[in-house]
Amino acid sequence: MPKSRMEFKHLILGYRAAVLLLAIFYMSYSCINSNWGAAGGPFRFLTIWGLAMSLAMAWQMFRISLGQSSAKWDSFGGATAVVNAMVVFLYWTLYFEDPKSVTPNGQLDVWWREFYMHLFGPILMWIDAFFFNRIFRQLKHGLLLLVTLIVAYLAWIEFLVMRFNDSPVGSVTQGLPYPFLNNLDVSGRIIFYGSNIGVAIIFMFLFAGIAWGVRKIFAD
Repeated sequence: MPKSRMEFKHLILGYRAAVLLLAIFYMSYSCINSNWGAAGGPFRFLTIWGLAMSLAMAWQMFRISLGQSSAKWDSFGGATAVVNAMVVFLYWTLYFEDPKSVTPNGQLDVWWREFYMHLFGPILMWIDAFFFNRIFRQLKHGLLLLVTLIVAYLAWIEFLVMRFNDSPVGSVTQGLPYPFLNNLDVSGRIIFYGSNIGVAIIFMFLFAGIAWGVRKIFAD
């Protein structure tokens, strides 16, 4: 193997090791410092679902670099990339519109954690997905898995999290993990959920297009 290619493989291995360690740290931090007295604990939040998925992908990518596996996890990786995109999109859109809609007091709690969870962590995952792992080839299966995971999360917060939590309290209901959701009635939440499933599907097609372009440019 040419020296330059070997060095590139070592670079990717180092990158993936760093991404994995960061994901482990932030997942551990989130679990240790979360309110487990509330039903669902940290897994009430879509951000933590995205982080858990990123952690699983980071572990698998590290195993690939070590030569322990060759499975790219294309469909799961695509769904993970889009869930992270939704986390970034929804969090910052809602935060800049009304900080109290996604945070208890309207302020970033632990700023370095918030920026990793809602920006830098997803970016690190996308870099691997587009440039190293080169996924988004199984678009049909990726879309099916993405929609399934989103629906599973929505069912989780609507039928379990909301039922067993009495806060946050909104003008309509209580117990849903994000304060603004408790100000929407059932029809309002259905419209919000449906529109964001549509946005997620658009993200999947957009990412698949970007991935196709990257493969063409870098002669996959």
